[in-house]
Amino acid sequence: MFPVKSIAHKSHSGPKSGFWRSSILRIGGSSLILALLLTFLPFQQVWSAIKRLSPALGLGLLFVFLAIHLLGVVKWRLLINLAGADLNFFQAVRCYYGGLFGNTFLPSLVGGDLVRGGMAFVVSRSKTAVVLGSLVDRIQDVIGLAAIAATGAFLLPSSLDPQIRKIFWTVGGLLVFAGAAGVGSVFVLPVRKLPVIIRRIMVRLRRGIRSVQRHPGRVLLCFCLGIILQCCQVALNLWLGWICGLHLAFSLWLFAWPLAKLSALLPLTQGGIGVREAALVGLLAPFGASPALTAAAGLVFEAITIIGQLSAGAIALLMNRFSSVQNRPLPEISIFAQDGNKASNG
Repeated sequence: MFPVKSIAHKSHSGPKSGFWRSSILRIGGSSLILALLLTFLPFQQVWSAIKRLSPALGLGLLFVFLAIHLLGVVKWRLLINLAGADLNFFQAVRCYYGGLFGNTFLPSLVGGDLVRGGMAFVVSRSKTAVVLGSLVDRIQDVIGLAAIAATGAFLLPSSLDPQIRKIFWTVGGLLVFAGAAGVGSVFVLPVRKLPVIIRRIMVRLRRGIRSVQRHPGRVLLCFCLGIILQCCQVALNLWLGWICGLHLAFSLWLFAWPLAKLSALLPLTQGGIGVREAALVGLLAPFGASPALTAAAGLVFEAITIIGQLSAGAIALLMNRFSSVQNRPLPEISIFAQDGNKASNG
């Protein structure tokens, strides 16, 4: 019996130790990038720019951050319900805000998608619909960010180097091709030759994709909602830049900020912290932007994002408590039922 216990102990401790080890590495990566960024930049200038944001204005921006993500809730709920998930708005808000909370602690922005999907599994009618809708949602986000950056690049023909513009369009074309190939492979692969479990998953995915294809107008609406959400975040960064003393054209932010956010998809740091700020400094520096002021604006937005994600987690927890109380039978009703049973027995 002793060897069995030791083996079980090792099997349980292995994934936990691996999780904590990877978390420490990601936190260390974020800390290292931020430390290097603040080492090579004039810290006093960065701190002076950050202090220009008053606490009252920061609180207002926090509410704006949470409010604009309601567009993301509507978009995600439309997509997964098109595939057959059947979530109401209350459930969608709780799952989506729980996913925002997960972005703080899991690698890259995709980690929050796993938390959001896991919460939706419990209340949805179809787990496959949640997976498919969330996948389409993430693909739309990536394509939307690339489209916004392309719009910014189109508005900066004289400022953008021709070689960089060529590389940008090539990468964008490859992303679109990879997304189309991934969706097409679901229909091209010979399902009958696959194992039974994978065959069932493929059949469900095909049904979900066909369900989404039957409503192209709603899919386009979801894509537009995603574009509006990302543009609102670009405008929020533009405002923060102005507050910190960084006066740049909106087209510059349209070009640089989506690319910096796409860099956060790499699972190298904790929630993309550090990567976004460094990428933003590197992207805006060739256009004459002050690296210190750019870093200050990026750090302020990062602080608002982290506090907003933690607040989203608290909101999701309160909504979970509220839903559990709502579904709990009332004491008076149970007492009346007991009295009725006694009376009928008597």
